[in-house]
Amino acid sequence: MIRARAHVTAMGPYALADSANRLLSLAQNESAFPPSPKAVQAGQRAVSEGTLYPDPDWSDLRAAVAAVHGLDQANILCGAGSMELIGAMINAFAGPGDEVIGNAYGYLFAATACAQSQATYVTVPETDFTVSVDAMLTAVTRRTRIVFLCNPGNPTGTCVKHAHIMRIRCALPADVILAVDQAYGEFDTQDPAEIFGLVARGDTVVFRTFSKAYALAAARVGWCYAPPGIGAEMRKLLNPNNVSGVSQAMAAAAMRDQDHMRALVARTAAIREVFRDRLFAAGFRIPESHTNFVLIPFADGEAVARADRRLRDAGYLVRGMAGYGLAHCLRATIGAQDAMTAVADLLCEGGPDAT
Repeated sequence: MIRARAHVTAMGPYALADSANRLLSLAQNESAFPPSPKAVQAGQRAVSEGTLYPDPDWSDLRAAVAAVHGLDQANILCGAGSMELIGAMINAFAGPGDEVIGNAYGYLFAATACAQSQATYVTVPETDFTVSVDAMLTAVTRRTRIVFLCNPGNPTGTCVKHAHIMRIRCALPADVILAVDQAYGEFDTQDPAEIFGLVARGDTVVFRTFSKAYALAAARVGWCYAPPGIGAEMRKLLNPNNVSGVSQAMAAAAMRDQDHMRALVARTAAIREVFRDRLFAAGFRIPESHTNFVLIPFADGEAVARADRRLRDAGYLVRGMAGYGLAHCLRATIGAQDAMTAVADLLCEGGPDAT
């Protein structure tokens, strides 16, 4: 019998949300609204160049990102979603005997990437579903190679102030990478310039994606801002021509249409707050969200199961959080207003005990 390497055999497949064609999915944190028409038009034009390999240097896309955020485009890497870039960083800088520290309810793909590289993923507790700076710093040892911080958090939706991230960076040894995953950064009202500025130190990497605020999940485009010494090593592990020409064209046009992105974020946030307020009034203690989803705590796992059945019976699919150690929670992506009203009606009917 042909066997894979032992550490691969020991891994489980990365867990995505359930899917069911008959249900309206509010489980994947996809945008409820379409991307910029300019992005769609750019993609349609790029299809005519389908005989050519895509630009391996992502030149126009990097130029668009750099112009909007005031960054050095030479320090921008693009990937087939931010997952590819996160995996490249962890595989390049952490291996057997090394540790990567993450917050307890942070993005689980970091743990998968650690399993691939045979590094140890160490999680630290959060306070009220929010990153604890003290816990993160206490967990650092001589084996720590990367501190991976998801902010705003997934699946919690909570956010820490940039001053706390600066405190973490200043307290870490110079040979430890601080990785800041800002997949939902456009939903955070803080100025991102301060966090991007950390990259100039040579020890920090910031990740972003086009899947959420730019509504391009199907295009699979992510980017990161990395110091030259780190970015050069990461790039060795990226597939050449990794982002299709159509996806590059769509992402560049979407980045240049900041008005559309901001309107999409504002519309999503408005629906989110109405939904959260309704559930809060019904007794749910939902943490404040700075993303396109909300985390919904229940009394216990049995209450979650009852609520999930009620939603599925009505045609709605949300995400169970047991894989994150939050078996008493569901996560609901913000969809169109009518869908969120219906979901709120169903959840409020049972309340946090979902009887």
